[in-house]
Amino acid sequence: MKQKPVSLSKTDYAILNSYKILAEGLADYLGDGCEIVIHTLGNLEHSVIKIINGHHTGRKEGSPITDLGLSMVKNLSESDSKKHMSYFNKTMDGVPLKSCSIAIMGEKGYIIGLLCINFYLNTPLSDILEKFDINGSESKSSAFAESFVDDVDELLKISLKEASDIVYNDRNITTSNKNKEIIAILNDKGIFNFKDSVVKIADMMGISKNTVYMHIRNISKK
Repeated sequence: MKQKPVSLSKTDYAILNSYKILAEGLADYLGDGCEIVIHTLGNLEHSVIKIINGHHTGRKEGSPITDLGLSMVKNLSESDSKKHMSYFNKTMDGVPLKSCSIAIMGEKGYIIGLLCINFYLNTPLSDILEKFDINGSESKSSAFAESFVDDVDELLKISLKEASDIVYNDRNITTSNKNKEIIAILNDKGIFNFKDSVVKIADMMGISKNTVYMHIRNISKK
């Protein structure tokens, strides 16, 4: 059965546009060897609304959906459980790909677009490793320390210790301001968005919850 353009609502367009940010993040993470494409089914002749690293295929925004893309829509639409599919593919020039097509679901529960990832298998290994080299200049400038825990209380303890270490190692912060600065760091991290976090942090610090609230209010006034 021939695929027809899908009638999209304002919400559907908003959903598709939100995937553009996802595409940018994936491309930044995976590197130049991956082509990331967002297709809309609202206009099959100009289905590509976002493409990153399109130089591999010569496609650009406004390009039509492919014949394989149409087949993927049909297959994913008929599946009751899986709305994504990974497979090996190749370009018209015979370049091998590892591809993945992921259905983008609209507000009414039907497919309104596709997120397609094409990894070029002839990408030099050195290019791939460079993206994941922690000693590279790009990696150094964007290095973060993340606390992977399965319990909120453990996260609060770790965050409080990290903030306390920063404050108590800074000789420019007076003793009377140390608690205030610790709470400021925790507030910047968003720690107080957790339920009962103010009470728990206050207990860990040995101060009253009212004192924590006071510091948070003073910080918000700045």
